[in-house]
Amino acid sequence: MSLGPWQLIIIALVILVLFGRGRISEMMGDFGKGIKSFKQGMNEDDAKPTQQISHEAKPADQGLKEDQAKTPSEPK
Repeated sequence: MSLGPWQLIIIALVILVLFGRGRISEMMGDFGKGIKSFKQGMNEDDAKPTQQISHEAKPADQGLKEDQAKTPSEPK
């Protein structure tokens, strides 16, 4: 059982009557903005891990050097 062209037209008309032309265009605009925001978020997530790794590695190395310099050597 598949939908033919007439059934699709009737469904589209019912949706148009229920929501109105203005409301449908608003919903589609919001949907487009959501997709655009999602894509930007995905691109930012892909770019951030490489930057975070390079920034995190430097303070960790410096922290070890500072800790070693501050701790007194134990007498044997």
